[in-house]
Amino acid sequence: MKYGNYLELQKAEFPASWQAHFLDYTMLKTYLKTRMVDTSVHLSTACPSLTFKWEDSVADTLGSRLERVRTLTPEFIRMLDAQVTKVNTFFERMQSDIQVLCKALRAEQEPQSVLNEVLRLERFVFLNFTGVAKALKKHDKWAGLFVREPYLVRMSELEFVASTELQQIKAELVARLGCDEVVGSSRDTTRAPTPSDKHRADIGHATQTAMVSLRGPHGTDIIGGVLTCLSKHKCQIVDFSLSRLHHDVTFGVLVHLHERSVDLFSDLAQTAQRWDGTLSFDVQDAQLKATKLATSAQYALSEAPYAQRIKYVATVLNERGLSPEFLSEWLAWLLAKKISVEQMRRLDKRTSLMCVEFRLSVPHDLGLDKVRAELIAISSAHQTDVALQPDNVFRRQKRLVVFDMDSTLIQQEVIDEIARATGIEEQVAAITERAMQGEMDFGESLAARVALLAGTPVSVLEGVKQRLVFTEGAHYLCRALKSAGFKLAVISGGFLPLAKHVKTELGLDYAFANQLAVSADGSVLVGETVGPVVDAARKAELLEVIAQAEGIAIDQVVAVGDGANDLLMLAKASLGIAFNAKPRVQEQARARINQKSLANILYLMGYSESEASELQLLG
Repeated sequence: MKYGNYLELQKAEFPASWQAHFLDYTMLKTYLKTRMVDTSVHLSTACPSLTFKWEDSVADTLGSRLERVRTLTPEFIRMLDAQVTKVNTFFERMQSDIQVLCKALRAEQEPQSVLNEVLRLERFVFLNFTGVAKALKKHDKWAGLFVREPYLVRMSELEFVASTELQQIKAELVARLGCDEVVGSSRDTTRAPTPSDKHRADIGHATQTAMVSLRGPHGTDIIGGVLTCLSKHKCQIVDFSLSRLHHDVTFGVLVHLHERSVDLFSDLAQTAQRWDGTLSFDVQDAQLKATKLATSAQYALSEAPYAQRIKYVATVLNERGLSPEFLSEWLAWLLAKKISVEQMRRLDKRTSLMCVEFRLSVPHDLGLDKVRAELIAISSAHQTDVALQPDNVFRRQKRLVVFDMDSTLIQQEVIDEIARATGIEEQVAAITERAMQGEMDFGESLAARVALLAGTPVSVLEGVKQRLVFTEGAHYLCRALKSAGFKLAVISGGFLPLAKHVKTELGLDYAFANQLAVSADGSVLVGETVGPVVDAARKAELLEVIAQAEGIAIDQVVAVGDGANDLLMLAKASLGIAFNAKPRVQEQARARINQKSLANILYLMGYSESEASELQLLG
């Protein structure tokens, strides 16, 4: 609701004799909209409607605008002065009438009716002060000047803003009612209401909400200065937000103003001047803009104030650096989907920007599964990964990570390495590739490959262990996760002797893989496996078994793999990551990493590079 419409609705609740004494907000707004068109001397805010070529005369354009502002702004200020004087004169008269009523009260009379008049007058002050602040804000936008701050500081000298005598009257009435006025205090709700509770409820004044923001080069001083002002005026802090860019700090606070705090602005303006800061101050009625803050659907300052939204976190990652081209296309995609960015956090500490975590507010009816192909297309075009996850309590509370082995923790496929030692590499590799692409049933392909290994000496496995190359970042990742208290497991469609070797090298807790059958004397492989085949279904089953054994919820499990036989495991975990995976796997997995290092998984789990480095020291 526009403030002008809201003000008219509120005025209707006042006696008819008060109506003519309200600020004529509509008249002021109409003047600005009709007279101060194309007058802004803040030329950058006039774009894109105002553009220049080199041969154009900026001096003439600016001179013309300055001439119009020189005439129109003083005229507007005189109109506003007349309106403010009207409001203040009426306030002084009503305050005087209330003083007369107070003096006429006998000791035995109930003062509640007089107190109600005080509360009504306070409401009158709030509504008109808000109207003045908003009218000045519109003027500054249309004129390109910054008049609001000095005007409101000047206005704070008027009686209707200071309200000193009215507050003294109110204090006396409250004392006579026998109840304390403690703004924002809690009361024991378990006992029965008393008469003083009723008085307290009657005194429950309407509050206004103010958005205060102070930006400048003195961070802690700015924070302290704002908080000192809020303390002095007994404001209730609803929420706050802080951002820093080197020395420049922006501190924003959402506060409820009470009766004595209408002149807060003058103190804030003096604080801004003291610390070379830029002050933003927007007064709004609590019932007009901040009703959500009093309900279960709260909006923090860091949140986009839209209903029917779901919170997500997007991690964007490129080891070679995030390009402006990618970031531009990424933000354009968010805008097209009506997705709001609430926070951005840099996770890396490289010389160029590599990884950023976005906190997003997503329309509830936007099915992210439906736009998966669009995200993959953007990622592929820029070789940049985008991982979307629900922003819930479990996102940074993972406790178990399960890895595939071949082409994930290690760079090779172990059966290919065994085949290389026996001269059947090409035949086995061909079957392996078909299986990983999902063209063959895994059990069938495994049996076919293992059969080719019949007669291979068992000693070959020891040689393969020595030739295994761990994926970049594998040791770093596992050390960090173990230091953070994670349980780690490898579940492989390969073979158990090699999975156990990987488990030992990386300090994992579990290793599951296929067991190769050997001859009676234990010297050669017989071309068969023993026990259950670790296929896609078995991988998902083992993930769940480990989680249950450790008392870990599935919402706290991460799975990492690259092949088609990992898809069920990736789907079972709350965060399934396709690591340098086959196209089919990338299309179906909820998250993808197409970078060299496994350590990048830490970013998707919410760890910054600094935090990961600290975890290395504990390992």
